Amino acid sequence: MSNIKYTPDHEWVQIEADGIVTVGITVHAQDALGDVVFVDLPAVGSSFEAKEVAGVVESVKAAADVYMPVAGEITEVNETLRDDPSLANSDPLKTGWFFKVKLSNPAELDGLMDSTAYDELVKNS
Repeated sequence: MSNIKYTPDHEWVQIEADGIVTVGITVHAQDALGDVVFVDLPAVGSSFEAKEVAGVVESVKAAADVYMPVAGEITEVNETLRDDPSLANSDPLKTGWFFKVKLSNPAELDGLMDSTAYDELVKNS
């Protein structure tokens, strides 16, 4: 089983230890956006419900909301990404992560897509 899940809104969720997940935008999302020039990240300690807007990513073409894939509390944000938003383009699945979340309800992860289902979604969109 992979430790990465996907949302229909093009966020990825990497399952870490101790009920923490790392969240970022997918390769498809950054391709659609173009060159990312600004990210607005949530405050550490703030809590969100699943599907709430937790941040914003702006590119030369558009601005897009970053949705909270699961309910939880923000435990860390990627300050390096804030300083260098282009990491969302150059390395969206590693150094371009957005924030880390302490899960409120780990069962919500079961509602997210695996890579096969996400690839089908992108292919058919």
